Amino acid sequence: MGFDPHIFWEQLLNPQYLWGALLSIGVAAVALVIATVLGFFLALGRTSANRWGSAAAGAYIWFFRAIPALLVLLIMWNALPQLIPMFKGDWYSPFIAASVGLGLVEAAFMAEIIRASLSSVDDGQGLAGRALGMTPGSVMRKVILPQAIRTALPPTGNEFIGLVKYSSLASVISLQELLTTAQVGVNVTFRYAEYYAVAIIYYLVIVTIITLIQGRIEKKFAWTSRAGRKLLRTTATETQVIAVRKARGEREEVNA
Repeated sequence: MGFDPHIFWEQLLNPQYLWGALLSIGVAAVALVIATVLGFFLALGRTSANRWGSAAAGAYIWFFRAIPALLVLLIMWNALPQLIPMFKGDWYSPFIAASVGLGLVEAAFMAEIIRASLSSVDDGQGLAGRALGMTPGSVMRKVILPQAIRTALPPTGNEFIGLVKYSSLASVISLQELLTTAQVGVNVTFRYAEYYAVAIIYYLVIVTIITLIQGRIEKKFAWTSRAGRKLLRTTATETQVIAVRKARGEREEVNA
């Protein structure tokens, strides 16, 4: 029994595969949003001077980095409704369970990415912003985050691609995503090569599109020229000098 091109093309144009691909992307996108928001606060906790906050964030990261994503999905779908009756309702779908479960796991990894990105921004940038009268929230939003985002974009894009592939684990909780769609066809026809080849094509297309979008976003945040980078360094240096002079002036007034 050889490879049948007719079956391959027929399944390649099957709307069920498109729906399965959209489900995979949807789970990955929702999980990444959850992971990014939660990971941001975990990163702040890790870098906090508060000992308890840092310990709690570190414990979360340690716990979810150690547990397999498949086990988390099984707990979210099978164990959680037993422990909390509200999750037995019809509203709690495999899509929600998979998105939240993968988001909780991914948050541990995003926390480290965000922490490293925030740490890559020179401390003088924040001090200069504070010296100019900016609030801590404004310094984070207008000074630190724009620079940290540029550093975090490449690994975040890689994590999103990984989540698209990890969404196939949700087949164990009855989510009919892309790989499950192919597996259902295989179980009926026993045509492994054709159905799995279609799944490969869809995954390649998805990853290619994500990579292209990621590249465009990275270019948007990249410095356009050496002159622009030199101007940024000069401006940052001048701002830090102003901050130092202002601080010295305040100390002199106090001493006087």
